[in-house]
Amino acid sequence: MSDRTTAAAGREPFDRRLARAVQRVTATALGPYQSAVVRIGFAAAWLFFLLREIPHRHELYGPDGPWAWDMAQELVAANRAFTVLMWSDSGLWFEIVYALAVLSAAALLVGWRTRAASALFLVGVLSLQNRSVFMGDGGDNVIHLMALYLVFTRCARVWSLDARRAARAAEARAAGERPRDLVGPLLWGLAVPGLVAATLLRDRSGEPWLLVLLWLLWAAQGAWWLVGRRAPGQPLALLDVLANLLHNAVLVVIMAEVCLIYATAGWYKVQGSRWQDGTALYYPLKLDYFTPWPFLSDVLAASGIMVMVVTYGTVIVQVAFPFTLFNRKVKNVLLAVMMVEHAGIAVLLGLPFFSLAMIAADAVFLPTVFLVWAGARVARGRDRLLRRTRPDGPGGAGRSDGSAPPPGEEDGTAGDAAPRTLVG
Repeated sequence: MSDRTTAAAGREPFDRRLARAVQRVTATALGPYQSAVVRIGFAAAWLFFLLREIPHRHELYGPDGPWAWDMAQELVAANRAFTVLMWSDSGLWFEIVYALAVLSAAALLVGWRTRAASALFLVGVLSLQNRSVFMGDGGDNVIHLMALYLVFTRCARVWSLDARRAARAAEARAAGERPRDLVGPLLWGLAVPGLVAATLLRDRSGEPWLLVLLWLLWAAQGAWWLVGRRAPGQPLALLDVLANLLHNAVLVVIMAEVCLIYATAGWYKVQGSRWQDGTALYYPLKLDYFTPWPFLSDVLAASGIMVMVVTYGTVIVQVAFPFTLFNRKVKNVLLAVMMVEHAGIAVLLGLPFFSLAMIAADAVFLPTVFLVWAGARVARGRDRLLRRTRPDGPGGAGRSDGSAPPPGEEDGTAGDAAPRTLVG
């Protein structure tokens, strides 16, 4: 009885636990490293795809494609899908949109002006994909969804140029200086002509809700800047709380989306006869379209046991993954298996962008400890590479006397155990 009494007395009341949970959700943008990896992964997948298809861009999404502009206009009028490519059939307009899609993906990748970059990234993804809906390998659907989700997340808190700029601004304020930002207001002003044009051409743009969303994002960004300049106290704190709530809610949606993708894929596979008899993997390995390395495909297809193990293992992992989220160790094991599986799909079946998109989606479940460790290793390797390229010689560490740096300075921590970002 005494042990039970002691345990009951030491147990925290429910209202305090609830208050602490609410405080954490409202005061912190949860999963900063996970959201940063998702941002980097999807921006890289879309950027690499656009760069890879530059020689074929006119056939995929432009005026030379089999899905002609008139056919796309008729389809957009029916399904109301958003795309700015329907504003004009000019080749110059297509080149401008394609270039902006590439630039926005690059900006989102490095985390430069992430709020503006994420909105422009969304416009670029929707405009190109909705122009030719039959182009893609499945990964485009995931990028389509995540491009919308990333707009609402605070995905540049770490591993971004925005994080480095915010740290420098904090140092300036601590020193009594007032940091100035001219690029942010300039981008905000440059967005007005595009939004006005989209409003005037709304009959050709598709769904009006996306146009409303872009205007709301523009107004919210302007309000944030104005409050930060005029009322940096409680009003700014309230906006920060609302942004944290939105970020955390969307992060949960991303996790649910990934679980839904694997659950539906797994259960649909269960119903297929080729998946039931363990031979489903054999058939794509014998298709020329999915055999970039015929020798590897023939070696794998020649082993009936390996084909059966991979076929059944794929179904088991996809069906079981959503249920393993309650066990961290099992979840991490299945997560590693799925990432290796997607890497194998990229190599064996020639679907690198689909695999990269799925790996980026899986990364939302990666442990924070692992991400911090990986980020520190990448930052350390970057610092060593930069020291070797400096004019004071590869043997030095950038010090004028050529001596070794003090402990902690070599990896940029200077004795601080806080994790480094990839860019500063």
